[in-house]
Amino acid sequence: MDPEAIRRCMSFGFSDKKSKSAIGRYGNGFKTSTMRLGADVIVFSRHLGNRRLTQSIGLLSYTYLSLTGLDRIVVPMVDYEYNVSTSTFEPLHPYGQEHFQSNISIFLQWSPYSSELELMKQFDDMGSHGTKVIVYNLWFTDDGNLEFDLQSDPEDIRLEGSSIVEKVGSRMSVSEEHIGNQYRYSLRVYLSILYLQIPQNFCIMLRGKVVQHHNIAQDLKFPEFILYKPQTGGTKEGEVMTTIGFLKEAPHVSIHGFNIYHKNRLVLPFWPVVSYTSNRGRGVVGVLEANFVEPIHNKQDFERTSLFQKLEYRLKEMTWEYWDYHCGLIGYHVTRKTRVPTSSSETPCGGPNITRDQPLVMSRSSNLVPDPVFDISPGSPAENTQSSSRHHGIKGMQDDFLLALGRVRRRAREGSNAASAGHSVEIQHATYTVKPANREAVVMENKKLRAKCLQHKKTEQELRYKLSNLRSKLEEAQKGYVRMFRELQSLELGKPDNAGV
Repeated sequence: MDPEAIRRCMSFGFSDKKSKSAIGRYGNGFKTSTMRLGADVIVFSRHLGNRRLTQSIGLLSYTYLSLTGLDRIVVPMVDYEYNVSTSTFEPLHPYGQEHFQSNISIFLQWSPYSSELELMKQFDDMGSHGTKVIVYNLWFTDDGNLEFDLQSDPEDIRLEGSSIVEKVGSRMSVSEEHIGNQYRYSLRVYLSILYLQIPQNFCIMLRGKVVQHHNIAQDLKFPEFILYKPQTGGTKEGEVMTTIGFLKEAPHVSIHGFNIYHKNRLVLPFWPVVSYTSNRGRGVVGVLEANFVEPIHNKQDFERTSLFQKLEYRLKEMTWEYWDYHCGLIGYHVTRKTRVPTSSSETPCGGPNITRDQPLVMSRSSNLVPDPVFDISPGSPAENTQSSSRHHGIKGMQDDFLLALGRVRRRAREGSNAASAGHSVEIQHATYTVKPANREAVVMENKKLRAKCLQHKKTEQELRYKLSNLRSKLEEAQKGYVRMFRELQSLELGKPDNAGV
C-alpha cells in the first residue's frame, strides 16, 4: 500500500467502493479483525508505482489509547521514499518534521521495537511491494490462557481447548477428524478451503509451511451439477453451477451442508440448510459461488435479502431431491414419503412398511454382496437414464421412480429364488407410493405459494424498517431546518442597518 492507501485501510470512518472482483474493501474488516485477535497491531507496507518506491508504518494500539487516556482514536503513521541518488529511504514530512518525530517516538514506546533501525529492518524481506501485519498483546481467556493454542501443532494455530479425544474405530472419530469439523478449530484447515481457486503466483504460509489448497468438490462421490438461475423482479441475476454429492466418507459421517463462496472467498462453510431427521440429508454436501448476494461486513454470513432466502429454499430442495434419488448408493433404502397416511401397514409391494432411510440388512450367511436397493453403478444404463431425466420436473421423477420400482421387484423375486435354493437372504422392501400427477402439481404449487408468502412477509418487514428510518431522518431534517432558520434570523437581526448610508 502507498501512503494514501494505508491511511484508508487503518483510519476509521472510511469504506472504499465495491469492486466487481474483490470481496473486501479498504476500511472494512481490518480494525475489527485485528482488534479481535489482540490489543495492538503494527503494519509495515511497501509500494512501487509511477517510478516511486515508498514504505509506510502504521500503529493501531488499544494499549496506547487506554493508558494515555486519549478521548479520541489516534493512529500514528510515518512514510519513507526511496532516494535513487543516495540509495536510501528518506522520511517524508507531509505534516512537518515535528509530527514525524512524534509518531516515531510513539512507535518506539508502544511497539515491540526499540529503535527506528529495527523498524526499518522489517522491510528487508518484503521486496519491491508487500504488507506485513504484526498483532501482539494477544487476548487471554477468562481462565488466563491464550485464546490460541500454539503448542499442540508446531505447523498450525488452533483454538485453545480444541484438542480432540480420539475414539479409535468409532463413528464419532471419523466425523470429528473430518475437514467439515476441523475448520472450526484449525487455522491451517480453514485456510486450505478459504479460496475456491488459488492463482499460480499466490500461496499462503502458516508458521513457515505452505498451506495446501483443498477443493471440497473433489471430496464428493456420485456428484451432480445443477444450474441455478436466481431472479428478482423477473430479472435474471446470473447463473450459478452448484456441485452436490455425498462425502466420500458417507454414511459414516454426520456432516452435511453447502460451502458458499463469494468472489472466490469462502463465506459460509458447510452451511446446514436442512436439519435432517431419520438421516434424510446425511452426508450431502454442496459447493457453489454465489456472487449475486452480498456478504455482511465480517464476511462470515450474507445479508438476509429476498435473493438469499430464495437461494436457501432452493438449496433445501436440492438436498432433499439428491438424497431421495441417491441415498441407495450409500446403503439406505430409497423411500417416498406420502403426505396422506395410509391405514394399512402393508406396502404396495406386499412387504412390511419400513421406515425411511433404513439401511439394507443381509444375513452373514448370505453369499450375495450387500449393496443398495437401487442397484446402480457409475456408467450403467440406469444411471444414464436417471441423469438425463432427473432435471425435467415431475415427469422425470416419475420415470426414475418406475425404473427403481421395477428393480426392487426384480430384486425381491431374485431373493425368493435364492432362498428356495438354500441361501439365507433377508429382503426388506421399501415403501413406494405412486402419486397422481395432479397431486404432484398441487404439492409443487403449494411449495411455490409458501415461498412467495415468505418473501412477501420479508419484503413487508424491510419496507417497514425503511419507513421507520425515513421518518426518523425526516424528523432530523425538520429539526435541522428549524435550527438553521433560527440562526439565519439571528444573523439578520445582528446586521447593521445600512439603509441610511
